[in-house]
Amino acid sequence: MVDIDRVSTAGPFQPDWNSLEQYKIPEWYKDAKLGIFIHWGVYSVPAFGSEWYPRQMYIDSPRRGQNFFEHHVKTYGPQSEFGYKDFIPMFKAEKFDPQQWVELFKDAGARYIVPVAEHHDGFPMYACSYTQWDASEMGPRRDVIAELSEATREAGLKFGVSSHRAFNWAYYVRRPGFDNADPRYEGLYGRAIPELFKADAADYQKHWPPFDQQFKDEWLTRTAELVDRFNPDLVWFDFGIAPHQEEPYEQQPLVDQLRKFAAYYYNHAAENDREAIINYKWNAYPERAAVLDLERSSMDKIREPFWQTDTAVSSSSWGYTKDQQYKTPNRLVDDLVDIVSKNGCLLLNIGPRADGTIPDEDQQILRAIGNWLKVNGEAIYETRPWVSFGEGPTRTATGHLSEKKNKGFTAQDIRFTTKGDALYAIALDWPANRSVKIKTLREGSEQYPNEIGSVSMLGSNATLKWTRDDEGLVVQLPDQRPTEFAYVLKIK
Repeated sequence: MVDIDRVSTAGPFQPDWNSLEQYKIPEWYKDAKLGIFIHWGVYSVPAFGSEWYPRQMYIDSPRRGQNFFEHHVKTYGPQSEFGYKDFIPMFKAEKFDPQQWVELFKDAGARYIVPVAEHHDGFPMYACSYTQWDASEMGPRRDVIAELSEATREAGLKFGVSSHRAFNWAYYVRRPGFDNADPRYEGLYGRAIPELFKADAADYQKHWPPFDQQFKDEWLTRTAELVDRFNPDLVWFDFGIAPHQEEPYEQQPLVDQLRKFAAYYYNHAAENDREAIINYKWNAYPERAAVLDLERSSMDKIREPFWQTDTAVSSSSWGYTKDQQYKTPNRLVDDLVDIVSKNGCLLLNIGPRADGTIPDEDQQILRAIGNWLKVNGEAIYETRPWVSFGEGPTRTATGHLSEKKNKGFTAQDIRFTTKGDALYAIALDWPANRSVKIKTLREGSEQYPNEIGSVSMLGSNATLKWTRDDEGLVVQLPDQRPTEFAYVLKIK
């Protein structure tokens, strides 16, 4: 049993905001820039629609797009006879090879790996002390998170875990006839509180039932167990810890537990000579006490302190589905560059199949990003933002889930990073005339008043011709592109 009270007060941090705001973000994280997120669970068995299948299969109401409820009844039978729990024996993970996964992620250029330890569905992917409904006792009968942790650290990468547990409280809509209303299965579905039987229970954004003390205590002990068991370098939280998006952190329903957890985790890390990172959404924490994470979104300017975007190789789902809508590697490389130029990092998600294999499309995308980074990683890893993030006509949409509003970047869109005495200008497309003008670096520029001594291109041995006047730095590019996507000019 974890000793939360002792650890959360016996160390450099105390469970109050003044203390927690003394937190310092580890340098390795600021250097890493790219991590891999992994959504893998029982929801990969139906592989329909999205990883929210467990919730949507119980909601019988009209909706835009695919109807999960009707699909489930047609394919598997009524929810009274075949519930989400009945997918668990079909989740075998018989081809899961953690070393193979980690080798792929390392080839992609990732520096940290964050599997989902427990999603909203309530099925932990590790040996959880608080329920038998987990991957070590059912389904795969393997402690997936422990195996990934070992493989990740053997490969020299950092390891994190994500917890989506808080939403399990209101995740499953109930009906008296559904299997999720049966108390025998509350170890998976959670307690069937009366609010979840109401006609409007599906609208969790407007009708979030208040957490009771029992759930708050359970949430804290289960989350602290992740720290005890895996010594994670990073803990990522989904929105459920701060369900009221607009309210300040002091008014969030888990505020006491969030303070205590942060102190527990940070002190536990210090006790074990490690560093720790908490990723949060919305207003769960003060911005100096943890690291802000934006879901499928970004910043439109440099943000201090450091921050993170989480998004996926698919625009349609986080978990594996049979009809994924994939993004291009070109787009994802551009997004990575844009995020890094604004003092952020990218946590990029893939979704394995139920048997433990990673789809070829996911692998191809990751390897394409990795190949780009092998040439251009100098302008990404260990860099810091410059005085300006960049220039160009394309604006980045902001706000939760805003990435779908973004337009593709152009050859005039340039992003800057810096390391040592080098400035990197990363152009997000190749110009048809093989000439690029960087207006920010014009003669007499306030941002770059220095003389320019050299301009070279990463991955190319060509000697570049360039001029600088009061309109900009104009560089003639070589005949051959060094990489398929964005290209990098190194300026000294």
